[in-house]
Order: sequence, then structure tokens, then C-alpha cells
Amino acid sequence: MPGHDVEIDDEEEELAIPTAPDVAFTKLEGEQAASETETVAGPEVIQGFVKQLPNAPGVYRMMNAAGDVLYVGKARSLKKRVTSYAQGRFHTNRIGRMVRETAAMEFVVTRTETEALLLEANLIKRLRPRFNVLMRDDKSFPYILLTTDHASPGIFKHRGARSRKGEYFGPFASAQAVGRTINSLQRAFLLRTCTDSVFESRTRPCLLYQIKRCSGPCTGEIGPDDYAGLVDEARNFLTGSSQKVKAEMSSAMQHAAEDLDFERAAIFRDRLAALSHVQTHQGINTQAVDEADVFAVHQEGGQTCIQVFFFRTGQNWGNRAYFPKADPALEAGEVLSSFLAQFYDDKPVPRAVLLSHAVEEQELLTAALSTKAGRRIAISVPQRGEKKDLTDHALQNAREALGRRLAETSTQARLFAGFAETFGLQRVPRRIEIYDNSHIMGTNAVGAMVVAGPEGFVKNQYRKFNIRSTEITPGDDFGMMREVMERRFSRLIKEHERPDTEAGAPAEDEDISNGAFPAWPDVILIDGGQGQMSAVRSILDGLGVTKDVTAIGVAKGVDREAGRERFFVSGREPFSLPVRDPVLYFVQRMRDEAHRFAIGSHRARRKKEMTKNPLDEIEGIGPSRKRALLLHFGTAKAVSRAALEDLMAVEGISASTAKQVYNHFHEK
Repeated sequence: MPGHDVEIDDEEEELAIPTAPDVAFTKLEGEQAASETETVAGPEVIQGFVKQLPNAPGVYRMMNAAGDVLYVGKARSLKKRVTSYAQGRFHTNRIGRMVRETAAMEFVVTRTETEALLLEANLIKRLRPRFNVLMRDDKSFPYILLTTDHASPGIFKHRGARSRKGEYFGPFASAQAVGRTINSLQRAFLLRTCTDSVFESRTRPCLLYQIKRCSGPCTGEIGPDDYAGLVDEARNFLTGSSQKVKAEMSSAMQHAAEDLDFERAAIFRDRLAALSHVQTHQGINTQAVDEADVFAVHQEGGQTCIQVFFFRTGQNWGNRAYFPKADPALEAGEVLSSFLAQFYDDKPVPRAVLLSHAVEEQELLTAALSTKAGRRIAISVPQRGEKKDLTDHALQNAREALGRRLAETSTQARLFAGFAETFGLQRVPRRIEIYDNSHIMGTNAVGAMVVAGPEGFVKNQYRKFNIRSTEITPGDDFGMMREVMERRFSRLIKEHERPDTEAGAPAEDEDISNGAFPAWPDVILIDGGQGQMSAVRSILDGLGVTKDVTAIGVAKGVDREAGRERFFVSGREPFSLPVRDPVLYFVQRMRDEAHRFAIGSHRARRKKEMTKNPLDEIEGIGPSRKRALLLHFGTAKAVSRAALEDLMAVEGISASTAKQVYNHFHEK
């Protein structure tokens, strides 16, 4: 279950204990035992809690002396589980290390073990303890939204909180899958995809109507009743009645052809083709399941891959591979059991869950998911038939995905080792940060940082820095890099403990065996030559981190030709690498990624500045007043030229507001 012992190092957040849906609990403080943690730790401090604990189900948290949560687990009997830790006999070294680091514990007593399981999964996802199985990719899934809060419902791609009224269909494995499906549904059902504000402002049909991807309800090209019929057809198709919808369209096409209304028949023909396009793009489809998620787990090389396929309305809506952090000693079924509880913590549960491996306490997991969904959920491991074919197909995908990941990791490891040898590093780096700047004549200047690790680029660690200093001369790349370095490392010193040893070696208490990604870089690559390196070294010297980080400058070389780069490292003469050196290609790829990210961030900032409305700069002018002014005058430029009397004539604009607007554009 989610409480299996694994050693993971992830950044955790401080928060109060959340509760799973409809979970009643009692929090036990353990004040007397907690006071002993000032002098003892490990089994001794755990023993102090045993006498206070009831023989009841609940959730426990184990914390170190700094208050960091090490582990979250659930138990049918808190007293028996904690007693087993206090005895000091452990199955694995990692469990022993977890217990030895424990300096305090907190407990939550629940009414049932099912409630304990739900609460445990919630806490693990929020606190991300080092010794639990953790989902490494926890992005929300996209859905299709059919709105119900408008007279002419629209169909949209949706991700995140379900704040808008409507019907949600999904999940889909990716935004691309949703986009393709919506494009086909537009051609099949001619539903609008424009926003309500655009809908209300239309005076003639848009381009989508002209290319037969919308029925034009905004301008009355279709009546309300007919449009409601299209909405019902789309709803029926998305809820599983696809064959019925196709049969009705086919019948309507034949009737139109019999009436010699070939234009109308062609419309139904195109809509049928669009529906077929939706279904053929789903990959494998099945008649065996109408609504199910298929999970398959494969382990190899000390890593685990869990492949998930989503089936809704009898159609395959995509798949996604997960690589959870887990102790290599755990069996596949144990990891899968822990993964499932966390996976469905914030996602709707389908009616059926098909697994490639049996999981521990399957009945308890079934009861917990049924409680969460409010209906009966079936969890099974198919042994034959079409459902078995689905799990085998998912298992094959999991095997291939993990094989690709291991191959990429192996290649990346060789490149990192070659990088360390080429630049004379004391050890193979685990985190490389690459910096670049982007601007046009000094305007909208942005600094960018990308991060590379043993498994490739780590995009959730990327950062951008909007250059703020007014003292930097426009176009001064040295000054921009100086500001970026100062902001980056000042914050790093404040938020994360510095490595204790020289040249960026890990601190004594830092565990590097569990694949944890460090916060401190071992190496920073600067896109620039000697001048940029001087600016960077002055900042690192001023902050006292020169010995912690190796700085390397990458100059573009003669005629800025790729392959002729010059490298600048402290204590060595500038040098170049052979044109076909794999390490050179590796550095070029990292530099190009930093350049791409910097250019993208700069363009986004520049676009924001270009679309900025002058009315946004006036204090007290919010969206409503800005809308009133624009509706009255048409453009912001016309507002700037308007007389005071004309501004006062606008509905919703008081005399004082009109004077404020007028004074903003007429300083004299």
C-alpha cells in the first residue's frame, strides 16, 4: 500500500494535515514522548509513543530532528505498527535508516482502515516524504468540457479545477489528444468553440462557419432547437452511444439523398467521416470494456514504469507512462498498489480498473476507491479474453517505455562522465545549470536558466529572470548576467543548505544513492567568453560560493561557427574540443536549449508589452470601466484624445474618474 518503505528525497511543503473525503479523525499529539526527542532518536523515541496509542486504524507520520516528514504510513492498528518499529528489527537497511532518523511522530486516528488509506494517499501527495513511493509526474489530465451555463453550449478543452458548470468527459492522456478529438467533433457536430464574449459580439458568421466547422448559432444561422439537437448528439457520442449517433446520421443522409437534397446529404456524409476519424485516432478500441483504466507495471534495472491506458465510452482516449520513485527492493505489485492510491487521490475513478499484477490488500483498495467514487468500483487482474489482451498490450508499452528510458539514461550517464573528464571535475556532476540572456537593443531583457541532470533536461527546474535593474545600460550583457547570477545564488543560499565539501561535493548527510535531484549546481555553463566569466566570478566570489560551483564559459568561436567554440575554465588556458567530440555535441545541445528557452521567454514578455493597453496604467480603471470606455470610444487612442465632457458622458464613468483619465493623457 502507499506506506511501503522507499528512500526518496523530494522538496516538501509545510501544511496542516488534510483530510480525505468524509474522513473523521482524531489527532494524537504525544507531548510526553515528543519532549524526549531532544536527546534521543530512533527506536527509543518511537517507544515513547507506544503507550499512548490506541489499537485502532489510523495514519502516522515520522519526522526527523529538523521537522521534515520522512514517512507517512497507514495501519489497521496504530499500536501494533508503531511497536514493530520500536523493536528495532527491520527487513531492509532503508527501513532501519528511516527509523534511526526519526525524532518525532504524529498520529491521526480514523474510523476505518479505508479512511486511513484515503488520508494516507492525500498526505503522501502533499508532503512528498523521502521514504514513500512517489509519483514523479503529477500533471493534471485534460478533459473535454461541454458547457451548460449558456443558451448555446460550447465545446472546449479544459484542465484544472472544474469551476465552470458543464459536463466533463475524460480524462485524455494529453492535450494533443484532446485537441485532435475536438477538431473532429467540430466537424461532426458543428458546435461552437468561441468564448462567450466573442459569441455575444458577433454580427456575422466567423471563418469556422465558412469552413463548415461551426453551425453559426451566434448570428442565428441555426435555430436554438436545431442547435440543441446537435448538442444532444455530441453528448450521446461522448457518453458511449456512438453507434446510435452514427446510425441516425447515416439514416438522415440516406433520406436526404432520396429527397434529392444532395447538399444536405453531403453535410451528413462529412459529419460521419469526422466521427470515423475520431474513433480511428483512438488507436486500439475494445468492446470488452466501456469505462476502465488499465494499469501495467514493469521493473528493470532498478527502475519501475507504470503504463496507464484510459478507456471511455468504449474508446481508447490515450495512454501515459509514469516512472515512480521507489525502493528497487519493492516488488511490482507493491509499487503498483502504492501508486494507485495516489493516482486517484485527485482524479475521478472509472467503473473498472484492470491491472497486470495483483496488488496487496486489493479488497481494501477497492473499498477505498468505491467510497471515494460513491459507487461500486471493480479492481481485477484479467486472466483471459479481451481484457487480458488489454493488460498485455499495456505491459508491452510499459516494457518499451522503460527500455527507452534506460537507454537514454545510460547515454546521458556516459556524456556526464565524459564531461567531467574533459573539464577536469573531481566527480561526475549531477546538476548542470546553463544561463543565457535575450533582448532586442536592451528592451524586454530576460535571463534564462535551464537545468540538465543524469536523466536529461529537468524542465520543472527551469527559471527565467526579468531584468529589473534600471542602472544597466541597454544591451549590457555583462550587467544582465551579473544581475541573474546575483539573484539566483542569493536565493539559493537563503533557501538551501550549501554543500559542505569543496568543488560542489555533497554534504555528509546528503543521500546521493536514492536518485534525489540536488538544488545546488555542480557546474554552471555561461554563454559567453572571458568578459562574461569575469562578471560571473565576481558575483560568486562576493557570495563566497566559488569553491562550491565550477563555472565554465562557452564562447561561440571564430565566425560564430558551431564546432569552433572556445571554453573558459578557471585555472586553465582557453581551449577548444575536436569537432566530432561527443562532449562538444552535448555542450552545444545544452547551450541551444538555454538559447531556445531565453528566446521564448523574451518573445512572451515582448508580446505582453506589445498588447498592453494604455488604460491599464491608469489607477482605478478596472476591467468594467475599461470595457465601458472602449465600447464608447472604440480604441484606447480615441480615449486619449477625448475631451473631459465626452469622458463624463460615458455610462459608469463618474466626473472624478473622467478627470483622472483625462489628466493621465494630458499632463499639462
